[in-house]
Amino acid sequence: MGHPFPIREIARQAGLSEATVDRVLNGRGGVRESTAREVHRAIADLDRQRTQVRLVGRTFMVDIVMQSPERFSTAVRAALEAELPSLHPAVVRSRFHFRETGPAEELVAVLDRIARRGSQGVLLKAPDVPEVTAAVGRLAAAGIPVVTLVTDLPVSARIGHVGSDNRAAGATAAYLMGQWLGDRPGNVLTSLSSGFFRNEEEREMGFRSTMRARHPGRVLVEIAEGQGLDATQYDLVRAALERDPEIRAVYSIGGGNIATLRAFEDAGRECAVFIAHDLDHDNTRLLREHRLSAVLHHDLRHDLREACHMVMRAHGALPPAGPTLPSAIQVVTPYNMPAPAVAG
Repeated sequence: MGHPFPIREIARQAGLSEATVDRVLNGRGGVRESTAREVHRAIADLDRQRTQVRLVGRTFMVDIVMQSPERFSTAVRAALEAELPSLHPAVVRSRFHFRETGPAEELVAVLDRIARRGSQGVLLKAPDVPEVTAAVGRLAAAGIPVVTLVTDLPVSARIGHVGSDNRAAGATAAYLMGQWLGDRPGNVLTSLSSGFFRNEEEREMGFRSTMRARHPGRVLVEIAEGQGLDATQYDLVRAALERDPEIRAVYSIGGGNIATLRAFEDAGRECAVFIAHDLDHDNTRLLREHRLSAVLHHDLRHDLREACHMVMRAHGALPPAGPTLPSAIQVVTPYNMPAPAVAG
């Protein structure tokens, strides 16, 4: 395999037995393909994180569980791994559990497996549904602190939340939309990936209330449940454009922006203003190409650093601190894009 990691370390990273890892590494068979992939993924994770082993301090294994399009989970992984070397006094190792969509039961099964196996903490981006809230309670009962990331589960047993003020973000989008549309006619398409993500619901409420107060005559057309995935998003946007010939602008709360723009192009329609969230790799490219008007962004590295600090405090590795403030909302245009992040 050409890696420097002991079987015990790989087994811990993968959450598997040493015997299973040994069978995979030595090609002995009797192991499911999905299990073999977990072993190889664990080795890749260890390789990315190996600069951490030189740091002196307490070691924490943290699980990151997210339901999110690949473009956003990739941004979260990169932001966390860029922060790892600075997380003194502890050494933080991470295991990733990403899925783009699926029933809540599958997400609950992942959380329950972590509760049985053990972890020093869970960073969670999940829909706000009773099944997930109950699973967070079982993690807490097992002594595993949970921090919600980007979207909150406020009635759960989580120890804290990191992210931006989503109502303020929605209100900011409404302010920009009103300024840029001005007196031009046209309806605004608002697009959510799912009504079960609290952050999206709060952004939509902030946007709608501000538009109603500042621009009461502007019609808002909502679509939802595209899961932020291009295949489903395209069909939803195309159908909305066919139903409403007056749609001229988009507030994208949940993503799928490449598909949204393609639906406008295929319908022969212009999108006069397009406001989106998060500088993932899709939105970065679209912004550089001037196909988005602005992206509302917050510093993921800051959020993940704060989340890891919460986990450390829960274990007594850091002194107590005051409440975590929401991340600052950045309005990013093609002319003020931040430089690419550098790890370290």
